[in-house]
Amino acid sequence: QVQLVESGGGLVQAGVSLRLSCAASGRTFSNRFMGWFRQAPGKEREFVGGISRSGGNAYYADSVKGRFTISRDNAKNTVYLEMNSLKPEDTAVYYCAASSIWSRGVLTTTRSYDYWGQGTQVTVSS
Repeated sequence: QVQLVESGGGLVQAGVSLRLSCAASGRTFSNRFMGWFRQAPGKEREFVGGISRSGGNAYYADSVKGRFTISRDNAKNTVYLEMNSLKPEDTAVYYCAASSIWSRGVLTTTRSYDYWGQGTQVTVSS
């Protein structure tokens, strides 16, 4: 079992930065591809980005590429989402997720992930 707890969300103005953290329990964190998703009201949950087990490869949705950065610290069982130049359209509940799939590439679908955090709200005002 893996438990994920996100933190760092809040209400911010457009243009500022925010960093989300996701702390994982268990001893298998370093063996898992980790992903970040978000869900805005009335919309489906969408892939934001993901990071490989070692942290050597990170992948991003086109909507956040160049503004968001994902990193992980396997010694601390934590994955991060650094969000810069935030826009009102980034407003959503942000979730981190852990996958049991041993994949060489990026995992972008919700069904690829077995464990989810409770989510943290990010609201960007204009």
